Amino acid sequence: MAKENEAIAMEVDGPKSSNSDPINPRFSINVLQLLKSAQMQHGLRHGDYARYRRYCTARLRRLYKSLKFTHGRGKYTRRAINESTVTEVRYLHMVLYTAERAWSHAMEKRQLLDGPNAKQRIYLIGRLRKAVKWADLFSRLCAAKGDSRTSLEAEAYASYMNGLLLFEQDRNWDTALKNFISARAVYEELGKYGALENQVFCRERVEELEPSIRYCRHKIGESNLKTSELLQIGEMDGPALDLFKAKLEAAMAEARSQQAASLTEFHWLGHRFPISNAKTRVAILKAQELEKDLHGPAADSLPAEKKLAVFDKIFTAYHEARSFIRSDLVSAGNADSVKDELNGLDKAVSAVLGQRTIERNQLLVSIAKSKLTRRRDDKNEKVTKPEELVRLHDLLLQNTADLSDLVSSGRDRKPEEVAFAEDCVLRSTAFRAQRCFYLAKSYSSAGKRTEAYVLYCHARSLAENALKKFQTVAGTDEVTIKELKTLYNECRANSCIEHATGIMEHEKVSENLSKKVSTISLSGVDKKVEKFLLEKLDVYESAVGEPNVKSVPRIEVFPPAFQSTPRNPIVLDLAYNCIDFPSLENRMKKDKKGFISRLWR
Repeated sequence: MAKENEAIAMEVDGPKSSNSDPINPRFSINVLQLLKSAQMQHGLRHGDYARYRRYCTARLRRLYKSLKFTHGRGKYTRRAINESTVTEVRYLHMVLYTAERAWSHAMEKRQLLDGPNAKQRIYLIGRLRKAVKWADLFSRLCAAKGDSRTSLEAEAYASYMNGLLLFEQDRNWDTALKNFISARAVYEELGKYGALENQVFCRERVEELEPSIRYCRHKIGESNLKTSELLQIGEMDGPALDLFKAKLEAAMAEARSQQAASLTEFHWLGHRFPISNAKTRVAILKAQELEKDLHGPAADSLPAEKKLAVFDKIFTAYHEARSFIRSDLVSAGNADSVKDELNGLDKAVSAVLGQRTIERNQLLVSIAKSKLTRRRDDKNEKVTKPEELVRLHDLLLQNTADLSDLVSSGRDRKPEEVAFAEDCVLRSTAFRAQRCFYLAKSYSSAGKRTEAYVLYCHARSLAENALKKFQTVAGTDEVTIKELKTLYNECRANSCIEHATGIMEHEKVSENLSKKVSTISLSGVDKKVEKFLLEKLDVYESAVGEPNVKSVPRIEVFPPAFQSTPRNPIVLDLAYNCIDFPSLENRMKKDKKGFISRLWR
């Protein structure tokens, strides 16, 4: 497929074309299709710019050797490329891949873990300048040697590279905007004609250019673009957006550091903890901004997958804040007042982190519930089993217990902390009822009716007790009360179903037993009895069976049956008791006794 795309992209309009000059032929290159296929097949599908740069280097080496356009064997002597040099389409490919190699090298430096430092940034901008230089040369050569479509695509490619350079340099935003708009206009027109695959590539490039255009307008001041909208743009994918994402992340980090100056205290359950470390402020501010996306007005329209991704970012931010707080504790020394403030701040951040963990697990429970009764659809999604919900509720019970212990720890507790701990205990009763319900479902799916019936009854009593407690507490969420009422009704209905099903199965025991007994055959005449391997050694027939048939190999009966075994004969001496044996006293040796021994008789 790659070779076919490359062959299409390298197609030359020779004498077959009606409007071409036989002396000066016009070359045709589908630039965007060629680059997209090369990028997707050589690393950029996964953002691996180093692999793509190696591919461009290898491709250039092959082009140089095939065109015999090498730069000297010993001493490097540069050979210039101009209009007279371009005698075939591979020269244009050579210029294009040189620009791509420089661009991919710059993007590789941009993807460093800690970001490029000052020296690496200078090198990055130098590589982008090199890419712009070769892209401009490619545009001029295509204008002279290529057809109209190739010339337009080369011009759009050069405008895009110029816009990227100015975008990275943080200057001349109006010029960068003009370059991006020019490239977008060309791709919009090209996306209306040609092959279907090329139209799709052009539309994708237009979508990738749109965020950069909006950001340039935002920097100029022509648009009232909000920060949340910039973050939504940054969630898009594509190689053309990687530089935009890096720039957006840097801008957001700078904005957070400026806003963090006003964040001097962290409020939690009536406490106010001062924040002295600037890094801790930035991390907490980042987490609070992400929390607005979850609890804001647009939270209902946010998909579950994106919510889980936001939760992961919140956890990362709070863990960073805790690491900064603990490093401050180590460097605090013997200052007891500072240590108390830092310990209180660490406790507050840990409590908020525990709350977000419970919210995330509740979101996982809602996702699993939606898949519990769903059958496998066209996407072949995995259906949730009741055991998975039992495991999630175990996690919720553990989370609430840990959070309650964390809040309850301490000597002087405020009424807010006491109420929060009581709320945790109250929520754990609801989680316990739900866990018991799904445990009963798992027993029911396993066919254990008695255990399922008992667990449904126990879950109903737990739900009833939790419902009474929630109704007595003021300010309870109506959604929680509604869920408990639904759970109570489901427990009652399922317990009745399990009871009735158990009675029906018990009544059918005798019927099923009689059916099984009626199928027993003592003679085995009605069934086909196959012989084992040891019984048919004289017949050339497979005892293992056909490879495509799941049949049991019939080699020998296992375990083997009992067999009668002969033993040694038993000898009984019947004449022994009837024989009178002669006396042997006259043959026995007599003891000689002395004179003294006679006195003792």
